[in-house]
Amino acid sequence: MTENVEKTGCCGRHTAAASAAACTGRRTPQEHFAQMIPNCLQYAQAAKAAGRPVVGITCEFTPRELIMAAGAVPVCLCGGSAKTILAAEEYLPANLCPLIKSTFGYHVQQNNPFLEMADLVVAETTCDGKKKMYELMAQTRPMYVLELPQKVDDSDALEHWVRELRKFRTFLEQRFHAQISDESLRQAIVTMNRERTLRRELAGLMAADSPPLTGRQLLDFKSNISGIDEDLRQYERALAGYRSVCAANGESAGADPSTSCKPPPTIPSAFAGRRVRVLLTGVPTVHGAERVVELVENAGGLVVAAENCTGLKPILDDVDQTAADPVLALAEKYFHLPCSVMTRNDRRLESLRRLAAVYRAECVIDLIWQACLTYDVETYRVRRLAEEELGLPYLRIETDYSPSDSARIAVRVEALFETVDK
Repeated sequence: MTENVEKTGCCGRHTAAASAAACTGRRTPQEHFAQMIPNCLQYAQAAKAAGRPVVGITCEFTPRELIMAAGAVPVCLCGGSAKTILAAEEYLPANLCPLIKSTFGYHVQQNNPFLEMADLVVAETTCDGKKKMYELMAQTRPMYVLELPQKVDDSDALEHWVRELRKFRTFLEQRFHAQISDESLRQAIVTMNRERTLRRELAGLMAADSPPLTGRQLLDFKSNISGIDEDLRQYERALAGYRSVCAANGESAGADPSTSCKPPPTIPSAFAGRRVRVLLTGVPTVHGAERVVELVENAGGLVVAAENCTGLKPILDDVDQTAADPVLALAEKYFHLPCSVMTRNDRRLESLRRLAAVYRAECVIDLIWQACLTYDVETYRVRRLAEEELGLPYLRIETDYSPSDSARIAVRVEALFETVDK
């Protein structure tokens, strides 16, 4: 089981070249994150051996800080592999979100070591497909369900969410015989704020005229386990390296739209040419499910901003680490995530307006996983925002984890870029 994961990744894949690079000396940040799954597996196994619980999560609404403050390790379980979907379809409808099916397929096949070592799975009441999938998973795995209220502008809804997080805190203390003090919770908040800040600064490099990395490369700078010290050091090294490239060219780098940074020699020469600046929005592109991002950039685009759960959405705001009530501070940060399950989800449109301006997007691509109804319904409002208010060409892409429609998607993306260049 472990051998298989180290070769392919429990939720995707990594290359043999990256493994070889790790043996030649100190790894670069890119090489480090190319080994993200094995790194996380080693970390989780060591934590487990030391008596720390492992807690699986499947949504950005789950505050990792509470889990970390309980002495546990939060690990993302979202599936990005098409290989587990067939097993899931023995229990779930074929016409269901591939992320849900892939995640459940790992459960059926018992070949995700993070899930197999998990002492608890934390679920949440977001989309209907996930809620019903959790019911099946809970038949054989310990599970806690966070009830997420979905009326974002209702004061009672926020109060309910605060109560949910307080109940979750108490549950974790009882489940793991741990005390979650306000101080330990603040320490976890500081760690997560640091991680969010570093990832936000890396993403900010994409606002430059010629960013020092591609959107696909930026997507690799994340981890299934948050708060690992070595990951934080590698984020800092990556930032220093990319900024030194800019400095060597006599330019600055950051989230200032007026800045410019030439690409380093490691990026293919084609990157130095004209690239269409793409604002990607919609569903998360979890580890192993980056195909559409690759298609967009292979067609001559550059994903300068990803307004989704694997991009900027969860890292735009920090938690107030000086708040008198850290649970309330957590509730306020996480409740305001502009997910499509919320109603009305005006905050998503506000975020898109802001990101389009900061990253100077030239078009909007809205990615929808098959049968993701909430994001699919929202395409109407996103299209109107892009075309009528922002004056940007818009493309909706609905797909799943199968590569069978890759050629068709590539043609549609190329046609979109032609409208940008006119």
